[in-house]
Amino acid sequence: METGKDAELEAEVKAELRPSDSDSQTSFIRGSDLFGYVGIEDVLDQMRRKTMKAGFEFNIMVVGQSGLGKSTLVNTLFKSKVSRKSCSSNYEEKITKTVKLHSISHVIEEKGVKMKLTVIDTPGFGDQINNENCWEPIVKYVNEQYERYLREELNINRKRRIPDSRVHCCIYFLPATGHRLRPLDVEFMKRLGKVVSIVPVIAKADTLTVDERQEFKERIKQDLAANGIHIYPQREYDEDTEERVLNDRIRESLPFAVVGTDKEHQVNGNKVLGRKTKWGIIEGECSLSHLVLLFGCQLKWRR
Repeated sequence: METGKDAELEAEVKAELRPSDSDSQTSFIRGSDLFGYVGIEDVLDQMRRKTMKAGFEFNIMVVGQSGLGKSTLVNTLFKSKVSRKSCSSNYEEKITKTVKLHSISHVIEEKGVKMKLTVIDTPGFGDQINNENCWEPIVKYVNEQYERYLREELNINRKRRIPDSRVHCCIYFLPATGHRLRPLDVEFMKRLGKVVSIVPVIAKADTLTVDERQEFKERIKQDLAANGIHIYPQREYDEDTEERVLNDRIRESLPFAVVGTDKEHQVNGNKVLGRKTKWGIIEGECSLSHLVLLFGCQLKWRR
């Protein structure tokens, strides 16, 4: 008996394999119609084992003015000291006259799966009185990584595994002013949104009340729509039902309100990541769980 899911799968396969030549014919054969075991499912197991052995790469860029907790949030996301600030014993945060890009890489292993994580920091962005064109070095860097990867792909004697330095995601930090997007925010996201997936976050969201945070989110959404800025995840025509439900849930939470912290505290006998104040412990939550979910989607796509 054909289930709704089987019918949907058959329709998708037929749509993808629709012949361009009128003499061609495509049919859909189910497992129950096969004469014996083919071993198609083993291919997925082989691909999974190969991925676990080789691992994969994930490159994330963090952009925002100084003091918004970029390093702390990255450490919170990946549950380890992965930011450049955390890994440098003699690190000194100083405001630079121009935007400089620095990257640091780590290999993270969890349950036998390896991931090479590269965090690209952009010190100097938005820290000047005149921030005109401060996005240009960032756009240039992103485009250069695309060109480098494309050259390797087009090379006849290309490597079996091409090193991937492309920026897969950019987290853009918005100060929790409670007002609207600044001209700098609009200009940056309009320009960079054309070349990389942008995820806007409200930094240090615990400085806003719940009502203030919600009102700020709505104003940001209005500004994004008014300026034609597309942020990740964008609506795709080929989203399946499961992806659409998940992505709609993520879209409703954008921009994410985050509280980053990499310090552990005891709360009711349990260890939690949080920030200690004289009123109590603020757990590193807010929309952080949705941000982690979003990265899970990105990593799933990367594999």
